[in-house]
Amino acid sequence: MNLYTIDTGFFKLDGGAMFGVVPKSLWEQFHPADENNLCTWAMRCLLVETEGRLILIDNGIGDKQDDKFFSHYFLHGEDTLGKSLRKHGFTADDITDVFLTHLHFDHCGGSIRREGGKLVPAFRNARYWSNEHHWKWATEPNPRERASFLPENILPIQESGQLHFVPVTREQEDATPYVKDVFPGFDVLCVNGHTDAMMIPHIAYKGRTLIYMADLLPSKHHVRTPWVMAYDTRPLLTMREKGPVLEKAAREGSILFFEHDSDTECAVLEQVGKGVRVKETMRLDEW
Repeated sequence: MNLYTIDTGFFKLDGGAMFGVVPKSLWEQFHPADENNLCTWAMRCLLVETEGRLILIDNGIGDKQDDKFFSHYFLHGEDTLGKSLRKHGFTADDITDVFLTHLHFDHCGGSIRREGGKLVPAFRNARYWSNEHHWKWATEPNPRERASFLPENILPIQESGQLHFVPVTREQEDATPYVKDVFPGFDVLCVNGHTDAMMIPHIAYKGRTLIYMADLLPSKHHVRTPWVMAYDTRPLLTMREKGPVLEKAAREGSILFFEHDSDTECAVLEQVGKGVRVKETMRLDEW
């Protein structure tokens, strides 16, 4: 198995929204905001090469929206999805599977592109993976998340016939099922605090587990239990979900891979008293 970091660029979001009820006087020590209270965040994805598959986990914001849409998010940086794939010797046509942790626009916008006035899958040879619970949640959105679930990012996947579902089952809203062997060496934990049925990949790699944190833990600064986003639909549930994941990661020496941390790709945790903290940080290619 080989893992590759796929950088798709940076964007800006309101610092208060990213840190919820945490006072700005605390979070700004670690993540300074600009004059508009906006902070820079990464849109970092992961490419997994294993047993004849090339699996792309999430794919950034894409480039098909209009200037008005992009003006809200201040995209910047030299990296793009296509450029990052080419850096590692791949193209979009090489991707066999697109695994979508959830369908918010900054995670799945690169799934679809415009071609001759039509919306078509950007990865024409790939299966796209979601789950039935989250797909229903995204295609019948609640008022709070409606602006994050853009039909043009989502519906063309189903219309193409390339949509497939991970077999996630749960009996109650806050259940957190763990699905093993979605792909070889690739398990999935399902969590429900940020949005319904978000999937967190756990990947066996070099004798350890890499956990793709998605929006359960957008950055290393969110390791503290109360530091959760205002974007979370169920913030108290996010706090309950974070605890066991981070405590187990600290015990087992797992590698956390951050999708949105602008400075840090990966971190290892350690147990400290009743909580955990970041022990060391690293780039994926340094592991």
